[in-house]
Order: sequence, then C-alpha cells, then structure tokens
Amino acid sequence: MKLKSLALAAAAAAAGAAALTTPAPAQAQAKEQFFPLLVYRTGPYAPNGTPWANGKLDYLKMVIARDGGIGGVKVAYEECETGYATDKGVECYERLKGKTNTFFDPQSTGITFALTDKAPGDKMPLMTLGYGLSASQDGYVFKWNFPYMGSYWTGADILIQHIGKKEGGLAKLKGKKITLVYHDSPFGKEPIPLLQERAKMHGFDLQLIPVTAPGVEQKAAWLQVRQSRPDYVLLWGWGVMNSTALKEAQATGYPRDKMYGVWWSGAEPDVKDVGDGAKGYNALALNPSGQSFKVIQDILKNVHDKGQGSGPKDEVGSVLYMRGVIIQMLGVEAVKRAQERFGKGKVMTSEQVRWGMENLALDQKKLDALGFAGVMRPLSASCADHMGSTWARIHTWDGAKWVMGADWYQADEQIIKPMVKAAADKYAAEKKITRRTAEDCQN
Repeated sequence: MKLKSLALAAAAAAAGAAALTTPAPAQAQAKEQFFPLLVYRTGPYAPNGTPWANGKLDYLKMVIARDGGIGGVKVAYEECETGYATDKGVECYERLKGKTNTFFDPQSTGITFALTDKAPGDKMPLMTLGYGLSASQDGYVFKWNFPYMGSYWTGADILIQHIGKKEGGLAKLKGKKITLVYHDSPFGKEPIPLLQERAKMHGFDLQLIPVTAPGVEQKAAWLQVRQSRPDYVLLWGWGVMNSTALKEAQATGYPRDKMYGVWWSGAEPDVKDVGDGAKGYNALALNPSGQSFKVIQDILKNVHDKGQGSGPKDEVGSVLYMRGVIIQMLGVEAVKRAQERFGKGKVMTSEQVRWGMENLALDQKKLDALGFAGVMRPLSASCADHMGSTWARIHTWDGAKWVMGADWYQADEQIIKPMVKAAADKYAAEKKITRRTAEDCQN
C-alpha cells in the first residue's frame, strides 16, 4: 500500500512557522487536529478522483495558511492511496484510524459499506457527501455516518421529478421507458429501490442495464439501449465509464439530451474527451463550477499563488475540485462546532467531531462569510437527519462548459423518509442495533 505523507511546512511563509505542523508521529497527534485523506490518484478512476482529492487538500492548505489552523489548533494531514479498491481503502482506514481525531471521507461507496460496520466500534465518523448508504440519513440508527447534501435515493428522486416536469407532469410518465445504465457495484445499485418505487407510483417501465467495472466495455449495454429505445437514459457511472457511455450513445445515435447522469457523472473529465459529442447531456449538480467564488479566490491567493497548489491552477474551481472543497469545509466547520461546546483552542476527539457533525448548522449568512455564496444551499444536520440538505440542480454540457439550470429541486420526503426508516430498521435488526434515545442525541 502506498502512503503519501504530505508536509505542511511549505506554507510557513504565509502563516508563520508557529502556526504550522507536519504529519507527526502517533504519540504527538494529541497536539494537532489530524485529517486522514483517502484518495485515488492512480487507476482507472484517477481522472475523477484526483481533482476531488486536490480540492480537499487545497482547502486544508488554505485553512493553515490563512487561518493558522482551526480555532488556534494546528492541523496535520496524510494521504493514503486506495486506487478505489475496497480492500486498500480498509487498509488505509486501519492504518490511519489510530492517528486521526477527526473523520474519514472514504471517497467510495464500496469502502463506505465496508467501514460502516467498523466505525461504531472505533468511534469514528464517516462523511459521505452525495454517496454511500442512502439509509444512513437516519441518525437514530447510523450514529457515525453523515451522508451530507444527498444520497443516491435523493438524487434519483430529483431526476424523476425533473423528467416529469419536462413531460408536463409526473402523470405523463405513465407508459414511458426509462433505462438505468449503472456501474455494477454497490454505488450503481444503490438508486434502484427508489427508481422502482417511483416506477410503481407513476407507471413508467424501468429497465436496468449493469456495466462491469471499470466500464471501458459497454457495447452490449448500448446495443440493449438501441433495441429498446427508451425515452430517457439515467447514467450511474464513475470515471472512464461516463465518457465511454457518452461515446457509445453517440455511436448508436441515442440523443444525449435524453441522458441524465448522477452528480458523479457530471464533471469535466466525463465530457471533455467527447466534446461536441456530449452536447446536450444533463447531470445532477450538487455544486456549480468556476473560479469567481470567494472561497476559490481565497484558495488561489493563499495556496496556488504561493506555489503550494496540489494540482494545476486551471483545475481549481472545476466540478469535482469544488466538491472536495465543500467536503473539507464541512469537516473543518464540524471541528469548529465541536470546539464551541468542548473548548476552543483544544484538539477535538473523533467523538467530539461526530457531535459537531450532527449539530452542524450553516445558514446563508454563515456560508457567505465562509466564501460559499452561490456554491451551496444552507445545511442543517440533526440526530434524526444526518444529511442536512436534499437539494440539487441540473446542469447541461453545451459542448465546451457546464451550464447550470435555474431550478432547484428537493427530494420528496414523503417518499424518501419511509424508505430510509424501513431500510434503517432492517439494518438495525440485522446488526442488533437499538435506535438512539433522546438522551443519547445530546451526547
């Protein structure tokens, strides 16, 4: 397993040597807030995993350079390369869990599934923004999981809402054919229960076409699409699977404007190589892209302009880079929230950070102050709801850039909540977990 230790001393000129630290031996970790960074900069998913990782890393670097740490506490970090492989992800977790006092962002649904059973015993929070187990929205059962901003159930629900709106109402979906082309993995299978529920409600025909990972071979899948000629195709892909799907759609003549991807199928690496061939393709968007946002300007000023950037400057502000920035901001703010209760200037434990994540509340005023105006909607988590926000938009590739749609959609709680509770109850029964009490929610 390849481990990368990343020194923070390079930012000393900006923040002063006293405010900085480097990844330190385990016995010294109590003096600093340590962030483990599971990444995949190698393998077939590297083009998508790298900007995501760089966004997280650059935000931490900015916090160190601009703020000198978090609430007067020094910050350290270490990357561990997973290659998107579940076994390597578990290895990274086991290697770093004894050093960290914050949380893990597994960067993979498969790794999340593997770690969910481990997290309670280790008292280790997992942040899975826009991925992972949809049922983990239920904080009464999943005490240590935080699927901030959305799950694959909320995403699939929003896509059906949007398609229904295009057709003139959800009732118009009756008799339509909707095909899900999905990554044959826990990630790709996760939206299926929600889509099946919506299909029952609205009477559309749901076709499921799995694609073997990593997804470089899809001719058989798109032959099925060509034969069935669905009204819409939903793409639940990652990495090279996305661009391959768009190329196959072009080759088979399937209209790209009838294709809708999940928010992991709607970034620059997915469409750049296809160019005009992907024109009209749509995808869910948890966040916009661009370099005009204040937080991005702060990163450019405090990190990249000083030669400390984790990747190329023109990548800064791209879709997945921005998502990494959001993830790391939420983690830093959770630490700050924990400090409000347990002591500013103190290093927080992973249990205290978990409380901070559960009690995180970012209104628009707070987001604006953090430089995130226009980047995301307010988020407020609770013991009952570990997601905090279920809103998303649709953006469309115009052949050169992503163009954001104006409409915000919120997942339908009347559909989502019963499904989440039923799935959480089933998990609790299988794992012999007792739902948390009101008293436990205070701790």
